[in-house]
Amino acid sequence: MSVEDLPRKEVNVLKGHEGAVLAARFNTDGNYCLSCGKDRTIRLWNPHRGIHIKTYKSHGREVRDVHVTSDNSKLCSCGGDRQIFYWDVATGRVIRKFRGHDGEVNAVKFNEYSSVVVSAGYDQSLRAWDCRSHSTESIQIIDSFSDSVMSLCLTKTEIIGGSVDGTVRTFDIRIGRETSDNLGQPVNCISMSNDGNCILAGCLDSALRLLDRSTGELLQEYKGHTNKSFKLDCCLTNSDAHVTAGSEDGYIYFWDLVDASVVSRFRAHNSVLDRRK
Repeated sequence: MSVEDLPRKEVNVLKGHEGAVLAARFNTDGNYCLSCGKDRTIRLWNPHRGIHIKTYKSHGREVRDVHVTSDNSKLCSCGGDRQIFYWDVATGRVIRKFRGHDGEVNAVKFNEYSSVVVSAGYDQSLRAWDCRSHSTESIQIIDSFSDSVMSLCLTKTEIIGGSVDGTVRTFDIRIGRETSDNLGQPVNCISMSNDGNCILAGCLDSALRLLDRSTGELLQEYKGHTNKSFKLDCCLTNSDAHVTAGSEDGYIYFWDLVDASVVSRFRAHNSVLDRRK
């Protein structure tokens, strides 16, 4: 993807939430997206046509994250009510509620096979839950963080968490090994490069940091945006040629992956959405 191909303006505005939107997630093929927020709902959209398809209601407090399986049949969600909800997409029915976190839950993701959900919480833990079991108890707890876990990534054999304690920790669940990279600044979002070689970490000192997954080496830093108080998403574009992130001034920024120059930015919102630390 060249600089000319990067987005320059909004294509659609999806309206319906009765309060701040805390996350928006595309499905695997990009044809649909899910949003969730302060109004305690999850909403399914066709973003390309601007159509609201369905609303999912069962959470007792704000919904902070949502993820859909690769076959689009199931959802998982989390939020302020300390539970992970496992949903049937078609019927809107809650199949199971997983309980165990001692605080709000910040992030959820399915594994590759959609058989396990992993969650990240304010209680300084990552927890894994078996979707195939009737048990509502976690099957694994990782509690080596010293502050809130804000974001997570999964590979076939690893769980990776980013925490306010300034670390990105990788847990190899096959051999039980943990590696930790200390960035020295609170981490509120992590995402993996499409080639799987790097982790991008959004930190609360208004900087994104690119780490080599195999060595932990800091490869590059990206600056120019503002991120000091809120949880903002960051990721690499589908070709890994550019880095993108939100900013508390309402802009979306794009950087060149290699030289870290700002190659594009545009206003997406009037100000930051209310996604607190």
